[in-house]
Order: sequence, then C-alpha cells, then structure tokens
Amino acid sequence: MAVYLVTGGAGFIGSHVVEELVRREHRVRVLDNFSTGREANLAAVRGQIELCRGDIRDLDKIRPCCEGVEYVVHEAALASVDRSVADPLTSNAVNIDGTLNVLVAARDARVKRVVFAGSSSAYGNGSGLPRVELLESRPLSPYALTKVTGERYCETFTRLYGLETVILRYFNIFGPRQDLNSQYSGVISIFLGAYLRGETPVIFGDGDQMRDFTFVENAVEATLRACTVPAASGKVINVGVGEGQTLNQLIERLNEILGCRLTPRRAPPRPGDIHSSYADISLARSVLGYEPKIGFLEGLRRTVEWSRSQVTQQGIG
Repeated sequence: MAVYLVTGGAGFIGSHVVEELVRREHRVRVLDNFSTGREANLAAVRGQIELCRGDIRDLDKIRPCCEGVEYVVHEAALASVDRSVADPLTSNAVNIDGTLNVLVAARDARVKRVVFAGSSSAYGNGSGLPRVELLESRPLSPYALTKVTGERYCETFTRLYGLETVILRYFNIFGPRQDLNSQYSGVISIFLGAYLRGETPVIFGDGDQMRDFTFVENAVEATLRACTVPAASGKVINVGVGEGQTLNQLIERLNEILGCRLTPRRAPPRPGDIHSSYADISLARSVLGYEPKIGFLEGLRRTVEWSRSQVTQQGIG
C-alpha cells in the first residue's frame, strides 16, 4: 500500500484516478478547490479518502497535503484553449504558478515521484503525424504554453533537485464525468450536451480536423503505471490510442449511437485550435507497458450511456 496525493482529484480525470487507486487499496489524499471539480465525482469513495480543500496557487495549502506522500498525480489545472485565450492571466496563475507550488511542496516533503498531466496541445501544428515525443513544442494558445512551461519545470526539478517526474501528454481524454454544460469542456461532452438538450452542435472549421479521442480508463491506466515504472522517470510520454478521428466522423458515430440525424452548424475556426493531432504511443508501450484497452467506439457508447443517465437523474441545461 502506497500513499498518493491527487491534485484536482474531484475533477473529471482526477476522480477516475482516485477511484482506481482506492480499488487497488492504496491510501489516497485529494486536493481540490472545487472550482470545476465536484464532490459528486467522489461520492463512491468519499469515506475511503482524505479530502483537502485548497487551491494549488496557495503553497501553504499544498505543503501539509504532501507530507507523508510517496506519489503525487498532478491533475489540477485550468483546462481549455478557449478559456486561456479569453483569460490568459488566470490560466498562467493556476497552471504555471500552481504547478511550481506543487513541485516545491513535493520536493520539500521528499515525495518519490510527481506525474504531471501534460497536454497534446504542446505540439501545436508542427509537422508530422502521428505526434512523436521528440517533436518540437509549438504551443498555439496560452493554455498550451502553460502546459509546456509545466513540463519544463518538471524537467528542471528532476535535473536540479533529483525529484523524479514523469510528463504525460494526454490526447483528448473523454468519458463519464466530463461537464455536459460547460463551453470549456471536451468536444465530445460539448456535442453530447447539445444533442441531449435538442440543440444543434457547432463545428468550428471544416470538420476534417483530427483528434486522438482517448477513453478515460486508458488514461488512468497509463497514469498509474507512470507512478511506479522505474524507467519512466524523466520521460515525456504520449497517452492516446494511436489513431485519429475527424470531427465529422465523430458526428456520424454520435448520430448512429443516439439514433438521430442532427446536422451540425458550421462556424469559423477558433484562434489557438490545433487542426489535426494523434499520438504515436510506441514509447508508452515500451516504457510503461501501456496498451489502450477501451477503443474509441466502446468508449463513446459508455459515455453516451452515462450522459443519458445524467439527464434522467438531474437533467442538463
């Protein structure tokens, strides 16, 4: 049994990480300020975890959370390209200053390893598909830049202080618990929210832009492997399924699963958006022993089922 701290542990990905750690009988501490995370996401394990309410921008809140911890899974962030374009200052404060605070607290508490939730947005529109970790980072948005800066801080803390870090570049993670009502959520949950409200989803651009949609269970497996696999220390590792789907294909699959024929509205491309991206996961396979177990269609079906249950239980909109 090991002791883990999951920052942003009440959020979408973080809460899935927490549940799996509890299932594996580890001790889990969660740090969240509940700005986007929800207590309902932790309902199934609430009595089996230690909950710390606090913001990663406050170093004094993080320090006691790191005491006695062996592994930190750093999921807390202010996500969304759009939000960062509209408010780069807050994205900078949370994603850069907050990450630095987590690293300082982990270093001082002698944590074994920090796993940093990076982003495929780091690649920008650089040449070459699939995206390989050795490609140069070319961030197109403040959000992407904050994630690249977080990576650099991780690398510096490993090199300078000997704190083990692993950087995982997540590719378009989706699944249950993504916010169906937020304009800053992932595209699948945004589309699903529109469908279930009887609204017309919007595609920004021609719809041929490609994404590596990765079901959340795959991301959790890679994340937990990254905590303990010795060879992962100091590495930047893609987490995806290794294949791309266009937004037009996504709409077709949703129509099939939902049994409807809604046609999306088209709008101009948004600033900061990457056109196409999918992952080369060779390094994740060789270093982590990672293999995505849930494919795109199966993950989409599970996400649709969960989304429909939310309408039944509490409604959306």
